[in-house]
Amino acid sequence: MTIYLKEEEVGGLLDMPMVLDAVEQVMAAHGRGETVDYPRQRVRLPASMTHLLQGGVPDLNLSGLKVYTSAGGRNRFWVHLFDATSGDPVAVLEADRLGMMRTGAAGGIAAKWLARADARVAGVFGSGWQAQGQVLALCAVRPIERVKVFSRNPERLAAFCAQMSRETGRKVVPAASAEETVRGSDVIVTITTSPKPLFDADWLEEGTHITAAGSNSLARQELSEAAVRRAGVICVDSREIAVREAGDLMPLLEKGRTQPGRWVELGEVIAGVRPGRTSPAQITLFESQGMAIQDIAVAARVVALARERGLGCELPY
Repeated sequence: MTIYLKEEEVGGLLDMPMVLDAVEQVMAAHGRGETVDYPRQRVRLPASMTHLLQGGVPDLNLSGLKVYTSAGGRNRFWVHLFDATSGDPVAVLEADRLGMMRTGAAGGIAAKWLARADARVAGVFGSGWQAQGQVLALCAVRPIERVKVFSRNPERLAAFCAQMSRETGRKVVPAASAEETVRGSDVIVTITTSPKPLFDADWLEEGTHITAAGSNSLARQELSEAAVRRAGVICVDSREIAVREAGDLMPLLEKGRTQPGRWVELGEVIAGVRPGRTSPAQITLFESQGMAIQDIAVAARVVALARERGLGCELPY
């Protein structure tokens, strides 16, 4: 039976530990060369944009795609799963929350493998929908005690901090400035749509880990060239995707000051193929663009739970 799962059903089945485990497992498989994933394609029209990510995970016997539309200030997400042997459709999921938590989990897994084990203070740029997943995941993988959040909208910032304090049980507080957000932080997360760098590279302290999750377009740049150059490790989810979409890396790449061969993939670090952090003083950077296989892996867990609980409606096939 091919099932359709609505947003509220999917949201009720998701929890961060499950999403973190799904993303970690599939990225390890990617690091071993056991998955297929294609860079995002975009269809730009005058009033809207359609985005498509495709991939396959043989271990799950699934291929699939994530498609989302951007129009009128809104994004709408769906994940489609197919049986990798028969080609039959398996499920269609409304995936707004799924995508948010998957994006957060990718940042969380990167922090698990790249941030110092004793990281206790985080600085976050952004207080939108996607920032929720980043904070939830980070607090799940590291003993974070305090999260400083910087955002342009004071009212939304206050509401975000109150909500995330309740959900994580940690101190999530507004930061007065970008500098306050960075200084004294063991982990920095950027999850904005900024077209220009958010902070001064000189504010970064030794041993900091950075997850840059907002610059998934060449029109965006959350980190300065100087900040990227301070990183002793540049980690990406996929080199093939990063050379097309990582706006933070493009200025250095175009000037020949970095090369894709010097970047490690997150899956390679997890699988032990290439090293991540090699000293406590290193600054590490994870550039997160997102991969279809991550959505497929999380959606597979959700569909299995939905079938156990009799959720979803049958699609004609």
